[in-house]
Amino acid sequence: MADRGPIRVSLASARRIALAAQGFGRPRAGKPVSSRQIEALVKRLGILQIDSVNVFSRSHYMPIFSRLGPYDRGLLDRMAGHGTGRIDRRLIEYWAHEASLIPLELHPLMRWRMADIDREAWGSIGRINREQPELVERIRALVASNGPIRARDTGAVRPPPTPGEMWNWHPEKVALEYLFFSGQVAAARRVNFERHYDLAERVVPAAVAATPTPTVQDAQRQLVRVAAQALGIATEPDLGDYFRLPRADSKARVAELVGAGELLAVRVEGWDAPAYVWPAARRPRAVNARALLTPFDSLIWFRPRTERLFGFRYRIEIYTPAAKRVHGYYVLPFLLGEQLVARVDLKSDRQNGVLLVQGAFIEPGADPTLVAPELAAELALTADWLGLGRVVVVNRGDLAAQLATAVG
Repeated sequence: MADRGPIRVSLASARRIALAAQGFGRPRAGKPVSSRQIEALVKRLGILQIDSVNVFSRSHYMPIFSRLGPYDRGLLDRMAGHGTGRIDRRLIEYWAHEASLIPLELHPLMRWRMADIDREAWGSIGRINREQPELVERIRALVASNGPIRARDTGAVRPPPTPGEMWNWHPEKVALEYLFFSGQVAAARRVNFERHYDLAERVVPAAVAATPTPTVQDAQRQLVRVAAQALGIATEPDLGDYFRLPRADSKARVAELVGAGELLAVRVEGWDAPAYVWPAARRPRAVNARALLTPFDSLIWFRPRTERLFGFRYRIEIYTPAAKRVHGYYVLPFLLGEQLVARVDLKSDRQNGVLLVQGAFIEPGADPTLVAPELAAELALTADWLGLGRVVVVNRGDLAAQLATAVG
């Protein structure tokens, strides 16, 4: 029989596979969410991206809420070592996508990146050990004797702002980041989002540290497996971006898994690039989801994939001058059913106990009479979870008036 080539998958089916793989479509918990449920979800996703912006909510809290509903954020804090309370470490921080929380068992899979810091790290972090090795050694000794320490505990003074620089780091902070990226130190805690650095052997559990180091190829293959399970259906760039693999390595690892039958080649309607499906991925006939998505949610963080799956063009505008922003400073897409149907610019006014909707916009083809009440209900649930007493909608955007009416 002649080979008919890859299986063809409709775009609607691809969306359902992707949403189900990311944990959407199941009813939210009707009782308090447990730490076991949170841990299981993070293992399913493989990663929670961390970001410093807190105008609405720290981004790593949101993917769990988006999928499981309201939960005690203190449970995640204890698992990640955030705050000043007891640590029940089940997650650890590393540059796995961007700054990220990952399950402990994935930490050894990052050792190739730690060892290849000259290629993997960026800018000053990659250079500092070549240019100032004595500084790096001094900072490492300081961590060894005084850790956990913060960047400010090195005695350095933050330099004046430099135009065009996203992070205004002093050399001692850069040295700490080099040690963190290379795996010599780890994040023992974050308190008020400030990282506390300590020697890795005092942070990484002994059983994890004792895990044999896999080869680069074996580690990357496993990372692609994790990505494939978390995405369900994806192109090679989608898979490689999940853990930010070098493109040549991503191509090689995907090809190896296809050759071994661990990934199945498919053609998705409307996609130019070949796609691959995880054989055990759920293929639901429908997905009934409702969620606000942080800009750093793994469902949408790779913008080309978001456009292919949902026809939704999304650009974060935090670094865009206010006068040039189209939708707002911190804009969250709204998922309803199987589509991204709206976007809202959100701010938590904690002083006044208000979840402020600074802009609300409907997507082409979506029905605002259906979207507005569902979005209002999700915003009310979100506000309650964040400890905010009410939702206030500013009259900006083509959905704002109907949303304000629905909020009441």
